[in-house]
Amino acid sequence: MKQLLLVFLGGGIGSMLRHIISRTFNDYFQHFYLGTFLVNIIGCLIIGLVLGLSLKNNFLTQNQTLLLSTGFCGGFTTFSSFAFENHSLIKAEEILHFSFYTISSITVGILAVLLGFWLSKLIH
Repeated sequence: MKQLLLVFLGGGIGSMLRHIISRTFNDYFQHFYLGTFLVNIIGCLIIGLVLGLSLKNNFLTQNQTLLLSTGFCGGFTTFSSFAFENHSLIKAEEILHFSFYTISSITVGILAVLLGFWLSKLIH
């Protein structure tokens, strides 16, 4: 039961923060959803850092890892919004913007996870 509450708490905080960031940044560029991009990249960085720290000499407890990775990152990042926004770009026949948004989100997301793992090695 404690683990479910940790996921619930982390997910709620992550979802609220995602909503704030998306509302703040999604209107900055036409045909590029900066808010969704930012939460997904920041979430990738955080999950890489959290999982890297949890693997490193038990730096984080299992409950802390669950709260931050499954809970917070699960609520903070949003694949469904990413997919819907790509659908909107395709529907508007914005194939170049669709391609850039998709490729940059996936590439930078993976690089952010790797950066998180690398950063976790620097923390003592």
